[in-house]
Amino acid sequence: MSDLLADLTHEYRRHKDLADKSLAGLSDEAFFASPGEAVNPPAIIVKHLAGNFHSRWTDFLTTDGEKPTRDRDAEFQITTADTRPHLMADWEAAWTVLFVTLSVLTEADMGKTVPIRGEAHTVRQALLRGLTHTVYHIGQILYAARILNAQGDWLTIKPGASRESRPGYFKKPT
Repeated sequence: MSDLLADLTHEYRRHKDLADKSLAGLSDEAFFASPGEAVNPPAIIVKHLAGNFHSRWTDFLTTDGEKPTRDRDAEFQITTADTRPHLMADWEAAWTVLFVTLSVLTEADMGKTVPIRGEAHTVRQALLRGLTHTVYHIGQILYAARILNAQGDWLTIKPGASRESRPGYFKKPT
């Protein structure tokens, strides 16, 4: 595996872990709750990322990243079939598709061209586009979860704790 692929895999895993911890801290009610008007609840973001991953990373090198079978608009609607266990199972399956795809790519694949919505991307560009899209939505999950579960654990350094988290780092040079 190339350095880029190893780094991408690491970052995807790191952000998945943050999202998983954040989602685990939400009650079922909060999982489906919108933290504000015109703001997607965590459940919708989970559903959207799962749909995106299934479309983008299935047959990545040989088909358009926007599969004709994908119903993107439906990813932004919660139906009676969209229980938390169902959405989380689809979330896990979608991440598996991504990680399997990343595991089989090689450095030789980086210059190949793949289409996304008919637009040509190098594999490297498509991978970076995918990561930035994912991180954008993981940030939304973390922010929504903080609003919906304000007393939840901090997954990063909590406000006001920078100095205690890195003793000696903030000392002024003598």
